[in-house]
Amino acid sequence: MTFHRACALTEIPEDEGLAVDVEELTVVLARNGEEVYALQDLCSHAAVPLSEGEVADCQIECWLHGSMFDLRTGKPTNLPATEPVATFPVDVRDGDVYVDVDTTLNGVTPA
Repeated sequence: MTFHRACALTEIPEDEGLAVDVEELTVVLARNGEEVYALQDLCSHAAVPLSEGEVADCQIECWLHGSMFDLRTGKPTNLPATEPVATFPVDVRDGDVYVDVDTTLNGVTPA
């Protein structure tokens, strides 16, 4: 695994995602309590940034049509999205967030 620094932990808001570029891929970082998750910042249904949606109950919402994605698995939890988005390993150390965009946790290839 190769982790790349994405941002400081304090940069990630509690109730929304943060778009960051990691090795030429845009990911959305989101928090659920003390846990941090990284997903490809692209809705699988409408190809719009997930980082513009709200985060609640370990899900992120696509602002365009309201699809929700589980932060842990990338799977949609409601329609209209039916395909998951790629999720990536995260490591938080010394107040910084690192993401490995070369490895997907759910086997989904980033678009």
